[in-house]
Amino acid sequence: MVETQYLTNQFLIAMPGLEDPNFYHSVTYICEHNAEGALGLVVNRPLDMRLGEILQHIHLDDALPEARQMSVHLGGPVQQDRGFVLHEPLGEWEATLKVTDRIGITSSIDILHAIARNEGPERALITLGYAGWGAGQLEQEMASNAWLSGPADPEILFRTPDDERWRAAAASLGVNLDLLSGDAGHA
Repeated sequence: MVETQYLTNQFLIAMPGLEDPNFYHSVTYICEHNAEGALGLVVNRPLDMRLGEILQHIHLDDALPEARQMSVHLGGPVQQDRGFVLHEPLGEWEATLKVTDRIGITSSIDILHAIARNEGPERALITLGYAGWGAGQLEQEMASNAWLSGPADPEILFRTPDDERWRAAAASLGVNLDLLSGDAGHA
């Protein structure tokens, strides 16, 4: 019996040939992966939106200017009307999925209130939507070489500019994506 490798706290780096517009040249941070499936957040797709728009929508009008200017990302194609905050440190919020001892994903509004007052986590990435896979689906995509995977680096996750994350995540594995072909070869 082969033991399944779960990819929680890993980056999924889209291979150059992955043409699905939801994941083309994407980096997805896997927040949970088990026998039932996987949940992740695409971390390199900024939207033309700032956190201030979300805060205004939830009637949080007293947010500090720096909080209002935070970027919002498209976390994936599922439930794009639902917000998630990927953050470090973990903290104690109402609805947090613990990914590691330091990183969590929170979907409760209390974290947005804290961020608005500059009392939130040290590092945060705001997303709308998430990426999800059913049981065995991600494993099948991995077997068909749609993705590279490797350990997530919090510096890439929270500090690297969005447009550099795809190449930086691959480079952290020693892979230069510019040297990979998106075409299948035949001998």
